[in-house]
Amino acid sequence: MSEEQRNVLFERINKFVWSDGANDDFNSLCLDAFEYQYNASEAYRKYCLNKGAKPQDISSWLDIPAFPSDAFKKDVIVSFPIEKAVMENLTSGTTCPELRGSVFRDEYGRKLALDCNRKVMGDYIFPEGYRMPILILAPPPEMAPTMGMAIGMAETIKHFGAEGSDFFITKRGLKIKELIKTMRDFEYKGKPIAIIGSTSAFVFIFNSCRENGIRFSLPRGSRIVDGGGYRGKFGECTREMYYKQCFEILGISEEYCVNVLGMAECTTNFVDSSLRDALNGIKRKRYKPNHKWARVVAFDMETCSRPLPQGELGLLRHYDLANLPTVIAVQTDNLGYNTGDGFEIIGRAKVVNGKVSMIPSDKPVGPMGEKKIFSFLDAYMKFSIKRQISKIKKDESFCPCGEIIDDMIVGKTNKIEDRSC
Repeated sequence: MSEEQRNVLFERINKFVWSDGANDDFNSLCLDAFEYQYNASEAYRKYCLNKGAKPQDISSWLDIPAFPSDAFKKDVIVSFPIEKAVMENLTSGTTCPELRGSVFRDEYGRKLALDCNRKVMGDYIFPEGYRMPILILAPPPEMAPTMGMAIGMAETIKHFGAEGSDFFITKRGLKIKELIKTMRDFEYKGKPIAIIGSTSAFVFIFNSCRENGIRFSLPRGSRIVDGGGYRGKFGECTREMYYKQCFEILGISEEYCVNVLGMAECTTNFVDSSLRDALNGIKRKRYKPNHKWARVVAFDMETCSRPLPQGELGLLRHYDLANLPTVIAVQTDNLGYNTGDGFEIIGRAKVVNGKVSMIPSDKPVGPMGEKKIFSFLDAYMKFSIKRQISKIKKDESFCPCGEIIDDMIVGKTNKIEDRSC
Protein backbone atom coordinates (compact mmCIF):
# COMPACT_ATOMS: atom_id res chain seq x y z
CA MET A 1 0.00 0.00 0.00
CA SER A 2 1.36 3.38 -0.99
CA GLU A 3 1.65 6.31 1.42
CA GLU A 4 -1.29 7.95 -0.32
CA GLN A 5 -3.46 4.85 0.10
CA ARG A 6 -2.44 4.57 3.76
CA ASN A 7 -3.40 8.20 4.27
CA VAL A 8 -6.81 7.56 2.70
CA LEU A 9 -7.41 4.64 5.10
CA PHE A 10 -6.35 6.77 8.05
CA GLU A 11 -8.71 9.57 7.00
CA ARG A 12 -11.61 7.13 6.64
CA ILE A 13 -11.02 5.75 10.13
CA ASN A 14 -10.61 9.16 11.72
CA LYS A 15 -13.76 10.44 10.04
CA PHE A 16 -15.65 7.38 11.29
CA VAL A 17 -14.48 8.00 14.88
CA TRP A 18 -15.88 11.52 14.88
CA SER A 19 -19.01 10.86 12.79
CA ASP A 20 -22.51 10.94 14.25
CA GLY A 21 -22.90 7.18 13.82
CA ALA A 22 -25.54 7.29 11.11
CA ASN A 23 -23.56 4.85 8.96
CA ASP A 24 -21.88 1.79 10.50
CA ASP A 25 -18.77 1.24 8.41
CA PHE A 26 -17.00 -0.75 11.14
CA ASN A 27 -16.97 -4.05 9.22
CA SER A 28 -15.72 -2.63 5.93
CA LEU A 29 -13.07 -0.53 7.65
CA CYS A 30 -11.86 -3.53 9.67
CA LEU A 31 -11.61 -5.67 6.53
CA ASP A 32 -9.69 -2.99 4.65
CA ALA A 33 -7.35 -2.44 7.60
CA PHE A 34 -6.82 -6.20 7.95
CA GLU A 35 -5.87 -6.54 4.29
CA TYR A 36 -3.43 -3.65 4.65
CA GLN A 37 -1.84 -5.06 7.82
CA TYR A 38 -1.67 -8.57 6.36
CA ASN A 39 0.40 -7.26 3.45
CA ALA A 40 2.47 -4.77 5.46
CA SER A 41 3.47 -6.84 8.51
CA GLU A 42 5.54 -9.98 7.92
CA ALA A 43 5.09 -11.25 11.49
CA TYR A 44 1.31 -10.83 11.33
CA ARG A 45 1.09 -12.36 7.86
CA LYS A 46 2.95 -15.47 9.04
CA TYR A 47 0.60 -15.72 12.00
CA CYS A 48 -2.47 -15.47 9.74
CA LEU A 49 -1.11 -18.08 7.33
CA ASN A 50 -0.57 -20.46 10.25
CA LYS A 51 -4.24 -19.92 11.06
CA GLY A 52 -5.19 -20.56 7.44
CA ALA A 53 -6.63 -17.06 7.08
CA LYS A 54 -6.21 -14.75 4.09
CA PRO A 55 -7.97 -11.41 3.41
CA GLN A 56 -9.94 -12.85 0.48
CA ASP A 57 -11.41 -15.49 2.81
CA ILE A 58 -12.59 -13.06 5.51
CA SER A 59 -15.97 -11.33 5.28
CA SER A 60 -16.64 -10.41 8.93
CA TRP A 61 -14.56 -8.46 11.43
CA LEU A 62 -15.18 -11.26 13.95
CA ASP A 63 -13.19 -13.64 11.75
CA ILE A 64 -10.06 -11.48 11.56
CA PRO A 65 -7.20 -13.40 13.26
CA ALA A 66 -6.41 -11.90 16.65
CA PHE A 67 -2.72 -11.51 17.48
CA PRO A 68 -1.88 -12.56 21.09
CA SER A 69 -1.02 -9.65 23.39
CA ASP A 70 1.98 -11.58 24.74
CA ALA A 71 3.50 -11.66 21.24
CA PHE A 72 4.14 -7.91 21.48
CA LYS A 73 6.74 -8.74 24.14
CA LYS A 74 8.69 -10.94 21.73
CA ASP A 75 8.53 -9.10 18.41
CA VAL A 76 8.19 -5.62 17.01
CA ILE A 77 4.73 -5.62 15.42
CA VAL A 78 4.28 -2.76 12.97
CA SER A 79 2.52 -2.25 9.65
CA PHE A 80 4.64 0.74 8.61
CA PRO A 81 8.38 1.38 8.07
CA ILE A 82 9.87 1.39 11.59
CA GLU A 83 11.96 4.49 10.82
CA LYS A 84 8.70 6.46 10.68
CA ALA A 85 7.85 5.67 14.32
CA VAL A 86 7.17 8.79 16.40
CA MET A 87 5.60 7.20 19.51
CA GLU A 88 6.59 4.29 21.71
CA ASN A 89 4.75 2.70 24.64
CA LEU A 90 6.12 -0.07 26.83
CA THR A 91 4.20 -3.18 27.79
CA SER A 92 4.76 -4.83 31.17
CA GLY A 93 6.95 -7.83 31.93
CA THR A 94 9.50 -7.35 29.16
CA THR A 95 12.51 -9.62 28.97
CA CYS A 96 14.59 -7.40 26.72
CA PRO A 97 14.11 -3.72 27.59
CA GLU A 98 16.08 -2.59 24.54
CA LEU A 99 13.56 -4.05 22.12
CA ARG A 100 10.78 -6.28 23.36
CA GLY A 101 7.59 -5.10 24.92
CA SER A 102 7.50 -1.91 22.84
CA VAL A 103 4.48 -0.83 20.82
CA PHE A 104 5.37 1.67 18.09
CA ARG A 105 3.12 4.11 16.28
CA ASP A 106 3.76 6.37 13.33
CA GLU A 107 2.25 9.83 12.92
CA TYR A 108 -1.08 8.37 11.77
CA GLY A 109 -1.19 6.02 14.76
CA ARG A 110 -0.23 8.76 17.18
CA LYS A 111 -3.06 10.99 15.97
CA LEU A 112 -5.57 8.15 16.16
CA ALA A 113 -4.44 7.30 19.70
CA LEU A 114 -4.76 10.88 20.93
CA ASP A 115 -8.02 11.61 19.10
CA CYS A 116 -9.78 8.38 20.09
CA ASN A 117 -8.93 8.66 23.74
CA ARG A 118 -9.82 12.35 23.81
CA LYS A 119 -13.27 11.34 22.59
CA VAL A 120 -13.48 8.60 25.25
CA MET A 121 -12.56 11.06 28.02
CA GLY A 122 -15.09 13.59 26.77
CA ASP A 123 -17.88 11.03 26.48
CA TYR A 124 -17.39 9.22 29.80
CA ILE A 125 -15.18 11.24 32.19
CA PHE A 126 -16.11 14.84 31.38
CA PRO A 127 -19.51 14.51 29.69
CA GLU A 128 -20.83 17.78 31.17
CA GLY A 129 -18.70 19.69 28.68
CA TYR A 130 -16.91 22.03 31.08
CA ARG A 131 -13.34 22.12 32.33
CA MET A 132 -12.27 21.28 35.86
CA PRO A 133 -8.99 20.96 37.78
CA ILE A 134 -7.44 17.54 37.13
CA LEU A 135 -5.01 16.05 39.64
CA ILE A 136 -2.88 13.28 38.09
CA LEU A 137 -1.17 10.64 40.23
CA ALA A 138 1.36 9.87 37.51
CA PRO A 139 4.55 11.45 36.19
CA PRO A 140 4.41 13.99 33.33
CA PRO A 141 5.35 12.72 29.85
CA GLU A 142 8.76 14.41 29.84
CA MET A 143 9.69 12.13 32.76
CA ALA A 144 8.01 9.00 31.40
CA PRO A 145 8.07 9.26 27.59
CA THR A 146 7.11 5.61 27.05
CA MET A 147 4.26 5.53 29.58
CA GLY A 148 0.89 5.68 27.85
CA MET A 149 -0.87 7.09 30.90
CA ALA A 150 1.57 10.01 31.14
CA ILE A 151 1.07 10.94 27.50
CA GLY A 152 -2.69 10.49 27.68
CA MET A 153 -3.07 12.53 30.86
CA ALA A 154 -1.13 15.45 29.38
CA GLU A 155 -3.67 15.47 26.56
CA THR A 156 -6.52 15.21 29.07
CA ILE A 157 -5.31 18.30 30.92
CA LYS A 158 -4.89 20.08 27.59
CA HIS A 159 -8.47 19.45 26.47
CA PHE A 160 -10.42 19.20 29.75
CA GLY A 161 -8.30 20.67 32.54
CA ALA A 162 -8.81 23.98 34.34
CA GLU A 163 -6.41 26.08 36.39
CA GLY A 164 -4.86 24.01 39.18
CA SER A 165 -4.42 20.87 37.06
CA ASP A 166 -1.10 19.16 37.67
CA PHE A 167 0.93 15.94 37.85
CA PHE A 168 1.78 14.78 41.37
CA ILE A 169 4.57 12.26 40.80
CA THR A 170 8.11 13.55 40.32
CA LYS A 171 11.59 12.04 40.59
CA ARG A 172 11.19 12.43 44.35
CA GLY A 173 8.02 10.38 44.29
CA LEU A 174 4.39 11.12 45.07
CA LYS A 175 3.94 14.71 46.27
CA ILE A 176 1.71 13.92 49.24
CA LYS A 177 1.99 17.36 50.81
CA GLU A 178 1.04 19.21 47.64
CA LEU A 179 -1.72 16.74 46.81
CA ILE A 180 -3.41 17.05 50.21
CA LYS A 181 -3.09 20.85 50.16
CA THR A 182 -4.54 21.10 46.65
CA MET A 183 -7.49 18.87 47.56
CA ARG A 184 -8.16 20.96 50.70
CA ASP A 185 -8.02 24.19 48.69
CA PHE A 186 -10.63 23.01 46.21
CA GLU A 187 -12.70 21.54 49.01
CA TYR A 188 -12.74 24.98 50.66
CA LYS A 189 -13.53 26.76 47.36
CA GLY A 190 -16.38 24.35 46.59
CA LYS A 191 -14.97 23.62 43.16
CA PRO A 192 -15.29 20.03 41.85
CA ILE A 193 -12.12 18.26 40.78
CA ALA A 194 -11.08 15.08 38.98
CA ILE A 195 -8.40 12.83 40.50
CA ILE A 196 -6.83 10.29 38.15
CA GLY A 197 -4.34 7.56 39.07
CA SER A 198 -3.68 3.85 39.46
CA THR A 199 -6.07 1.78 41.55
CA SER A 200 -3.30 0.56 43.82
CA ALA A 201 -2.12 4.08 44.64
CA PHE A 202 -5.65 5.07 45.69
CA VAL A 203 -6.02 1.95 47.84
CA PHE A 204 -2.74 2.71 49.63
CA ILE A 205 -3.72 6.34 50.19
CA PHE A 206 -7.20 5.45 51.44
CA ASN A 207 -5.83 2.94 53.93
CA SER A 208 -3.32 5.41 55.32
CA CYS A 209 -5.83 8.27 55.48
CA ARG A 210 -8.28 6.06 57.37
CA GLU A 211 -5.61 4.98 59.85
CA ASN A 212 -4.69 8.60 60.51
CA GLY A 213 -8.18 10.08 60.68
CA ILE A 214 -7.91 12.15 57.50
CA ARG A 215 -11.13 12.79 55.57
CA PHE A 216 -12.26 15.05 52.76
CA SER A 217 -15.62 16.31 51.61
CA LEU A 218 -14.86 17.12 47.99
CA PRO A 219 -17.42 19.31 46.20
CA ARG A 220 -20.38 17.71 44.45
CA GLY A 221 -19.43 16.73 40.92
CA SER A 222 -15.90 15.65 41.84
CA ARG A 223 -14.82 12.34 40.38
CA ILE A 224 -12.11 9.74 40.85
CA VAL A 225 -10.75 7.81 37.89
CA ASP A 226 -8.65 4.73 38.56
CA GLY A 227 -6.70 2.76 36.01
CA GLY A 228 -6.01 -0.93 36.30
CA GLY A 229 -7.79 -2.30 39.32
CA TYR A 230 -5.29 -5.16 39.20
CA ARG A 231 -7.06 -6.28 36.00
CA GLY A 232 -10.50 -6.50 37.53
CA LYS A 233 -9.38 -7.10 41.13
CA PHE A 234 -8.86 -4.20 43.49
CA GLY A 235 -5.70 -5.24 45.26
CA GLU A 236 -6.19 -5.42 48.99
CA CYS A 237 -9.90 -4.63 48.93
CA THR A 238 -12.96 -5.66 46.98
CA ARG A 239 -14.52 -3.43 44.37
CA GLU A 240 -17.36 -2.65 46.80
CA MET A 241 -14.91 -1.74 49.55
CA TYR A 242 -13.04 0.51 47.13
CA TYR A 243 -16.22 2.46 46.35
CA LYS A 244 -17.00 2.68 50.06
CA GLN A 245 -13.58 4.17 50.77
CA CYS A 246 -13.96 6.67 47.92
CA PHE A 247 -17.04 7.97 49.72
CA GLU A 248 -15.73 7.74 53.28
CA ILE A 249 -12.30 9.27 52.56
CA LEU A 250 -13.08 11.69 49.71
CA GLY A 251 -16.83 12.18 49.80
CA ILE A 252 -17.17 10.92 46.21
CA SER A 253 -20.22 8.73 45.56
CA GLU A 254 -20.00 5.40 43.77
CA GLU A 255 -21.41 6.59 40.45
CA TYR A 256 -18.61 9.17 40.23
CA CYS A 257 -15.97 6.45 40.63
CA VAL A 258 -14.85 5.42 37.14
CA ASN A 259 -12.51 2.56 36.26
CA VAL A 260 -10.52 2.61 33.03
CA LEU A 261 -9.14 -0.41 31.18
CA GLY A 262 -6.15 0.37 29.01
CA MET A 263 -3.45 -1.76 27.38
CA ALA A 264 -0.37 -0.67 25.48
CA GLU A 265 -1.15 -3.32 22.86
CA CYS A 266 -4.62 -1.81 22.25
CA THR A 267 -4.92 1.87 21.42
CA THR A 268 -8.38 2.71 22.76
CA ASN A 269 -9.26 2.80 26.47
CA PHE A 270 -12.58 1.46 27.77
CA VAL A 271 -14.33 3.27 30.61
CA ASP A 272 -17.12 2.52 33.09
CA SER A 273 -20.55 3.83 32.12
CA SER A 274 -21.41 4.85 35.70
CA LEU A 275 -20.82 8.61 35.57
CA ARG A 276 -22.52 9.20 32.24
CA ASP A 277 -25.43 6.97 33.27
CA ALA A 278 -25.86 8.97 36.49
CA LEU A 279 -25.94 12.28 34.61
CA ASN A 280 -28.52 10.85 32.19
CA GLY A 281 -30.70 9.46 35.00
CA ILE A 282 -30.05 5.84 33.99
CA LYS A 283 -29.94 3.24 36.76
CA ARG A 284 -28.21 -0.01 35.84
CA LYS A 285 -25.20 -2.09 36.72
CA ARG A 286 -22.00 -0.48 35.55
CA TYR A 287 -20.20 -1.91 32.53
CA LYS A 288 -17.67 -0.78 29.92
CA PRO A 289 -19.47 0.28 26.73
CA ASN A 290 -18.01 -0.51 23.34
CA HIS A 291 -17.05 2.37 21.08
CA LYS A 292 -18.13 2.77 17.52
CA TRP A 293 -14.56 2.18 16.31
CA ALA A 294 -13.41 -0.28 19.02
CA ARG A 295 -15.23 -3.34 20.35
CA VAL A 296 -14.45 -6.09 22.83
CA VAL A 297 -15.85 -9.61 22.48
CA ALA A 298 -15.56 -12.60 24.83
CA PHE A 299 -14.39 -15.78 23.08
CA ASP A 300 -14.53 -19.36 24.31
CA MET A 301 -11.62 -20.41 26.53
CA GLU A 302 -10.97 -23.81 24.94
CA THR A 303 -10.26 -22.89 21.32
CA CYS A 304 -10.65 -19.11 21.38
CA SER A 305 -12.51 -19.41 18.08
CA ARG A 306 -16.14 -18.90 19.06
CA PRO A 307 -17.75 -15.60 20.17
CA LEU A 308 -19.78 -16.20 23.32
CA PRO A 309 -23.36 -15.14 24.06
CA GLN A 310 -24.11 -12.34 26.47
CA GLY A 311 -23.14 -13.07 30.07
CA GLU A 312 -20.95 -16.11 29.36
CA LEU A 313 -17.40 -15.94 30.70
CA GLY A 314 -14.54 -16.04 28.22
CA LEU A 315 -11.28 -14.49 27.06
CA LEU A 316 -11.60 -10.89 25.92
CA ARG A 317 -10.59 -9.97 22.38
CA HIS A 318 -10.17 -6.35 21.24
CA TYR A 319 -11.01 -5.13 17.74
CA ASP A 320 -9.75 -1.57 17.44
CA LEU A 321 -9.53 0.51 14.25
CA ALA A 322 -7.16 2.86 16.05
CA ASN A 323 -4.64 -0.01 15.97
CA LEU A 324 -3.88 0.91 12.36
CA PRO A 325 -0.06 0.90 12.92
CA THR A 326 -0.07 -2.60 14.47
CA VAL A 327 -2.94 -5.14 14.19
CA ILE A 328 -6.68 -4.51 14.34
CA ALA A 329 -7.47 -7.62 16.43
CA VAL A 330 -5.65 -8.40 19.71
CA GLN A 331 -6.31 -11.46 21.87
CA THR A 332 -5.79 -10.78 25.59
CA ASP A 333 -5.51 -13.06 28.62
CA ASN A 334 -8.22 -11.10 30.42
CA LEU A 335 -11.37 -12.87 31.58
CA GLY A 336 -14.70 -11.19 31.13
CA TYR A 337 -18.14 -11.31 29.57
CA ASN A 338 -20.27 -9.36 27.11
CA THR A 339 -23.16 -7.21 28.32
CA GLY A 340 -24.93 -6.51 25.04
CA ASP A 341 -23.37 -3.25 23.92
CA GLY A 342 -20.25 -3.59 26.06
CA PHE A 343 -18.38 -5.87 28.42
CA GLU A 344 -16.97 -6.27 31.91
CA ILE A 345 -13.60 -7.63 32.97
CA ILE A 346 -13.32 -9.81 36.08
CA GLY A 347 -9.59 -10.57 36.16
CA ARG A 348 -6.66 -12.23 34.48
CA ALA A 349 -6.91 -15.81 33.28
CA LYS A 350 -4.97 -18.62 34.93
CA VAL A 351 -4.16 -22.01 33.48
CA VAL A 352 -4.95 -25.17 35.47
CA ASN A 353 -3.87 -28.55 34.08
CA GLY A 354 -3.28 -27.03 30.68
CA LYS A 355 -6.70 -25.40 30.47
CA VAL A 356 -7.91 -21.87 31.13
CA SER A 357 -9.81 -21.76 34.41
CA MET A 358 -13.13 -19.99 34.78
CA ILE A 359 -11.86 -18.75 38.14
CA PRO A 360 -9.52 -15.78 37.55
CA SER A 361 -6.00 -15.69 38.91
CA ASP A 362 -5.84 -14.56 42.52
CA LYS A 363 -2.33 -13.25 42.00
CA PRO A 364 -2.51 -9.44 42.04
CA VAL A 365 -0.98 -7.71 39.04
CA GLY A 366 -0.28 -4.13 39.97
CA PRO A 367 0.54 -1.23 37.66
CA MET A 368 4.24 -2.13 37.81
CA GLY A 369 4.01 -5.57 36.22
CA GLU A 370 5.17 -8.92 37.56
CA LYS A 371 8.97 -8.75 37.74
CA LYS A 372 10.43 -9.17 41.23
CA ILE A 373 12.03 -5.75 41.13
CA PHE A 374 8.68 -4.18 40.26
CA SER A 375 6.99 -6.09 43.06
CA PHE A 376 9.59 -4.71 45.43
CA LEU A 377 9.06 -1.17 44.16
CA ASP A 378 5.29 -1.57 44.44
CA ALA A 379 5.71 -2.62 48.09
CA TYR A 380 8.10 0.28 48.70
CA MET A 381 5.62 2.77 47.23
CA LYS A 382 2.95 1.44 49.59
CA PHE A 383 5.30 1.77 52.55
CA SER A 384 6.33 5.29 51.54
CA ILE A 385 2.76 6.54 51.12
CA LYS A 386 1.81 5.09 54.49
CA ARG A 387 4.90 6.59 56.15
CA GLN A 388 4.29 10.07 54.77
CA ILE A 389 0.56 10.20 55.51
CA SER A 390 1.24 9.00 59.05
CA LYS A 391 3.14 12.26 59.55
CA ILE A 392 0.05 14.26 58.75
CA LYS A 393 -1.64 15.37 61.96
CA LYS A 394 -5.27 16.29 62.14
CA ASP A 395 -4.27 19.90 61.59
CA GLU A 396 -2.38 18.60 58.52
CA SER A 397 1.05 19.93 59.39
CA PHE A 398 3.57 17.46 58.07
CA CYS A 399 7.05 16.97 56.66
CA PRO A 400 7.85 16.97 52.93
CA CYS A 401 7.46 13.72 51.06
CA GLY A 402 10.46 11.41 51.07
CA GLU A 403 11.73 9.73 47.94
CA ILE A 404 9.36 7.20 46.35
CA ILE A 405 10.83 5.10 43.56
CA ASP A 406 8.28 4.12 40.97
CA ASP A 407 8.80 2.24 37.73
CA MET A 408 6.36 4.61 36.06
CA ILE A 409 9.24 7.10 35.82
CA VAL A 410 11.95 4.57 34.99
CA GLY A 411 10.88 4.38 31.33
CA LYS A 412 13.49 5.98 29.11
CA THR A 413 13.49 7.19 25.56
CA ASN A 414 14.94 4.47 23.35
CA LYS A 415 16.51 5.19 20.02
CA ILE A 416 14.42 3.44 17.40
CA GLU A 417 17.23 3.14 14.88
CA ASP A 418 19.48 1.29 17.34
CA ARG A 419 17.33 -1.56 18.64
CA SER A 420 18.72 -5.06 18.98
CA CYS A 421 19.03 -7.78 21.62
